[in-house]
Amino acid sequence: MLLIAGIVPDNEYPLTVGKVTQAEDGRSLLTDGRRIPCAQGTAAMLSTALAVTKYLGLEAPYAVLAGDTGSGTGTRQIYNYLIKNITKLSPQVLSLHYCLPILTLMQQLHLAVREVPQKPLLIADAGSMYAAKASGLAPQFDLFTPDASELAFLADPEAIHPAYISNYLFEGDITKAPEFIQQAYRINGAAKVMLVKGSVDYIAAHGQVLEKVDEPNVPELECMGGTGDTITGMVSAFIYAGFALEQAAIISAKANRTAGLVTKVTPASHVGELIQQLPRVLKENLCSWSGLCTR
Repeated sequence: MLLIAGIVPDNEYPLTVGKVTQAEDGRSLLTDGRRIPCAQGTAAMLSTALAVTKYLGLEAPYAVLAGDTGSGTGTRQIYNYLIKNITKLSPQVLSLHYCLPILTLMQQLHLAVREVPQKPLLIADAGSMYAAKASGLAPQFDLFTPDASELAFLADPEAIHPAYISNYLFEGDITKAPEFIQQAYRINGAAKVMLVKGSVDYIAAHGQVLEKVDEPNVPELECMGGTGDTITGMVSAFIYAGFALEQAAIISAKANRTAGLVTKVTPASHVGELIQQLPRVLKENLCSWSGLCTR
């Protein structure tokens, strides 16, 4: 099972658990009969993971969702559900996305995950990544997918939230990523593998950059909401499919850029347009990128 958990920006959205399906309109998802638009955030991540798992002939992602716009209610519902049920669910991959960084709940979830007979691979982005780093659990995660500013937070030994990172780090740009990557690993602020998203994508492990992905160059992707979420959804799905962490990260970075090129995105494009092109992108390129030449 690929289990993806995160909040949606709607306080009226109740705790919702179940497999994800595509709605008939093509721009929404359904989980347990409830609809969420694939605009960005956890929904965009889920939609991308669904597109990849469907292409590869795998089981659709399983979602744990709740509404939260800052109160923390939905976040607590998600954490408490996972803490109580993670052993029963027993996913192969647990991918945590937008949630408020509540450190005590992250620590409790980590303890619960340790009780799963076959420990899942752990992926974190956004608020879940902040909680993992701030609670000292970053090295226990298999993959983080930060952008440049989030990487600066991971590299700051004092910060417990990106709002409080040191000025000299905050002012850094993606070209300084190798330096920040090394520092994040030195202070135990990094997962085993890192996929740093930006105008250049960096894949790193053990403090070293393994690969730099900068082609195709599609600057418009940097202006679109949700394109970082699509990368995280893709890499979660490829890891669930059995790809090595580093290979899944490299393929996801290339596929996201190629989908943007094929879609001819503009800053006004909807992330759903990019997601719709993923089957074509994978059909034309996955063999050369990975050696996986049959679906």
